This record gives sequence, C-alpha cells and structure tokens, in this order.
Amino acid sequence: MAKTAYITAVCRSAARGTVKHDIQSCLLIKNFGLDGDAHGGNWHRQVSLLSQDSIDVFNARGAEVKPGAFGENLAVRNLDLKTLPIGCRLRIGDEVLLEVTQIGKTCHNACEIAQRMGTCIMPEEGIFARVLQGGMVSVGDAVRVVWRAAVLTISDKGAAGLREDTSGPAVCRMAKEHGYHVTHTAILPDDFDLLVQQLTTLCDEDRVDLILTTGGTGFAPRDITPEATEAVITRKAPGIAEAMRAGSMAITPRAMLSRATAGIRAKALIVNLPGSPKGAVENLGFVIDTIGHGIALLKAAERECAR
Repeated sequence: MAKTAYITAVCRSAARGTVKHDIQSCLLIKNFGLDGDAHGGNWHRQVSLLSQDSIDVFNARGAEVKPGAFGENLAVRNLDLKTLPIGCRLRIGDEVLLEVTQIGKTCHNACEIAQRMGTCIMPEEGIFARVLQGGMVSVGDAVRVVWRAAVLTISDKGAAGLREDTSGPAVCRMAKEHGYHVTHTAILPDDFDLLVQQLTTLCDEDRVDLILTTGGTGFAPRDITPEATEAVITRKAPGIAEAMRAGSMAITPRAMLSRATAGIRAKALIVNLPGSPKGAVENLGFVIDTIGHGIALLKAAERECAR
C-alpha cells in the first residue's frame, strides 16, 4: 500500500545566496511562493521541493546536511518527486495547490555540498513549482498528487453536432469533485482508428493518468469503444468493469449488455463508461474511489521497477 506523503521541512531564506533554514510553518502566497522567501516572485520557480527520502540516503553517505541546505523550500517524505511530469499538480493539506514547472536545475557553480561530497542531489532530483492556490503549509501536512484525467465522449451524432453531449460534462464534473485535474476533453465519432490514435496519444505523449470514455459500449454495430481500448492497453483490469456491471445490475438487468472494459497502457488507466449521463455517472460512482488507489499503486510500482 502506498504510504502517505507529508512535509518534513518548510525552509526559507531572506536573501539570495544564503542558506535556507527550517521554520516549520509559513504562508504560501499565490503566484509568489513562501512569504518572505528571497526566491519568491512572479516566475516559474516560485517553490522548490526535494524528497526527504533522497536527503536521508545522501546523509547516510556522510553528508550530514540540515533542512534547507540544498536550497529546497519544502522537503517531502514518501513521494519520489523527480518522477512527476511537468504540469503535474500537488495538493498540500486542504488549501495549497502547486503545479510542477521544472524538474532539476543546472548548477553553474558547484555548491558547497558538491565540493565536499563530489555531487549534489538537487540538480537532478529537485523540482520547482508555481503556486496556484495559497495557504499555510506546515511540517506534517499531507501531500498528494492531483491525478490528470481526460474525458472522451464517443458518439457519431455528438461529433457531428447533431446531439448535445451531456455525458462528457457530467463525467468531468464528477472527476473534478473527486480531486482529478481534467486536462483534455473531446467528442469523437465511433471510429476505431481515430479512437485508437487518440487513446495512444493521451497515454504516450500527453501522459495523463486516467482516461474515461463514455459511449460506444453496447451492441450496436458501430459500438467499438471496448475493441479500440483493448487494442491500446497492454494489461487488462477486468475487476473495474466487473464492479461497474455488478453495481448496475442492482439497478437494471440491462447492465449485463454492457461490454465496457478497462486496462493499463504505460502510466495511464483507461476505463469505459456507458453513453447515457445517468449510466456514466452511476458507473463511475461505483469505482472512482478505488481506481484512485489503483493509479497510486501503478505509479509506485513503476518507480520500484525503475530502481
């Protein structure tokens, strides 16, 4: 089970070129950074973060550095920060929201740590972010990744503008209510090749974490969403579709006619939902809490394999 990530140090320095010190708690200001920090401002590196786990490994080699020594504003335990992509969002506590803007930073002049130890972890493992929502941040505050989601409506009439898409917006609302950051929406016709291309792009290039499709899961000749999904995924997740069908069977026996599937490609989970707004929301409601845990396990497993 993935461990809860949390803040272990809140560090700031009043002047550039001076060492940051742990002050335990501070106000993060929207579009600036830590209140009173010399590196805050209207730019893309408002807050710097570093993994406490990486710091511990470095200290075990004899570095004996204190919080803030690497120039980090926030040290975070139980989260491999360097694996997060640009654009990823982090929620700290209930208020603060950060967006990752840079991974690592080139040191033009070797720092004191690098001179003493021969290397420094900040250039490769530190990340930088801008503050989207401010608030107090303190040692012990929980940190969680806000997973990125894409919602695709699969409908010939919807894509042609002959029918208003109400399912896609309903799924988007529910995803946002459960903490997802919806980065992409689209209405596509029931076209196998087009859907395969879109799913592949979202997984391999846009690197979203969750793709929710709505529509194209029935018995009609042009209902090809499950087939397109199975052509893209590399591992099946049959329990998700089974849970949705089981939940729906308590509402209507027609749920047995759903051919929806779910599976994994790269770092993304793809889940098919029915085409009606009511059915899409009901089915997503049966699984949305659990699939978030599944995504976390997927990311953790990939980090372990990378090591």
